[in-house]
Amino acid sequence: MAGKGKGGRGTGKKSVSRSTRAGLQFPVGRIGRHLKMGRYAARVGAGAPVYMAAVMEYLCAEILELSGNAARDNKKSRIIPRHIQLAVRNDEELNKLLGKVTIAAGGVLPNIHAVLLPKKSQSKKNIAAATGSQEY
Repeated sequence: MAGKGKGGRGTGKKSVSRSTRAGLQFPVGRIGRHLKMGRYAARVGAGAPVYMAAVMEYLCAEILELSGNAARDNKKSRIIPRHIQLAVRNDEELNKLLGKVTIAAGGVLPNIHAVLLPKKSQSKKNIAAATGSQEY
């Protein structure tokens, strides 16, 4: 009788998490639990938390990469909320996704309207031509 008796002891495989199977860093099991407990739907499929974890991990990696670039541009080694704000607002797609989101201590993008900028000063030749004087 196959499958009975004590012959199978000690040969059990170590459990592998769904995050590891999917090759993700974000916790698939925890996201699945929150989807079920949150009552977003009556039933949650097996692939839903895997897909959601993958999307969340991608978004997080994208924001962290752009924020790291912003921190490096400001000659800093740590990412602060200001760097996240600059990264999100300068990226067209992330800005659309997080358009109504306020990032605490993020500040605003540096922007001066063109009308408020000082007018360019004219050179001496241009001033003389504007006044209509001629040199003989």
